[in-house]
Amino acid sequence: MPPVVEARGLTKRFGAFTAVDGIDVEVAPGEAFGFLGPNGAGKTSAMRMIGAVSPVTEGHLQVLGLDPGSQGAELRARLGVVPQEDALDQELTVAENLAIYGRYFDLPRAVIRERIDELLEFVQLAERRAAQVDPLSGGMKRRVVIARALINDPELVLLDEPTTGLDPQARHVLWDRLFRLKQRGITLLLTTHYMDEAEQLCDRLVVMDRGRIVAEGAPSQLIREHATREVVELRFPPDHEADVATILAPTGHRIEVLPDRTLVYADDGDALVREAHDRGLEPTAVLTRRSGLEDVFLRLTGRQLVE
Repeated sequence: MPPVVEARGLTKRFGAFTAVDGIDVEVAPGEAFGFLGPNGAGKTSAMRMIGAVSPVTEGHLQVLGLDPGSQGAELRARLGVVPQEDALDQELTVAENLAIYGRYFDLPRAVIRERIDELLEFVQLAERRAAQVDPLSGGMKRRVVIARALINDPELVLLDEPTTGLDPQARHVLWDRLFRLKQRGITLLLTTHYMDEAEQLCDRLVVMDRGRIVAEGAPSQLIREHATREVVELRFPPDHEADVATILAPTGHRIEVLPDRTLVYADDGDALVREAHDRGLEPTAVLTRRSGLEDVFLRLTGRQLVE
């Protein structure tokens, strides 16, 4: 089957500033594809071009077989969009928010009522259908936005930072709903700066930095290629004067010195901790964890995802 999204040399400029710098992206039907990177990496600008709400400066872009520039209205009718901001009408009920959105697509009222019932059941908010939006929790509001994005039965759903600002429990509930969408065969395209979110949801992703793609692949593949099995995080008191990197350099491990901690990449974290103590280091805190996508990003760019 042809790709759902096909971009070649995709570029977006705002005056002299280049937000997206000649990226190539291809998304297959039914795939959950992610743009991973810090704020300002160009993720949202790329999504806005794909969603036919921001014109392409240069390059080729085709979405669902359509040209977003000349066939934007036709394309938007086949998309579901979950923006960073909820943009719900706070004084209307949950069901009324969905109903009004459904009318934008010229759906018959009977179809809208049927889909509201199905979607509120899907996002586990059926008992809140008559509740006003304003007093709902942040996680519930995000689920309302997802239900709203599905009212037109879209072929592609765009999710821009879908869980930003949510507590861990709300994030996991939302991940479950998105995973179920993926099981239904709906193509998902999402931006995130959360490595755990990308690992949970994405079949494949691109890592972006300053408008460019610096790596592409499945999360597990990227971790295998660009990181070790484990990472040891060492923290020292502010007045610690020892040159930690110099002391640990003979171990042969890759070392990243961050403002608040030192990261040491090793296949055996426990052995590394023992060696650090043998070399006279006395950290105030030690954490051994598995490598993740943030370590991949740090290796490729020298920057943290949260920057």
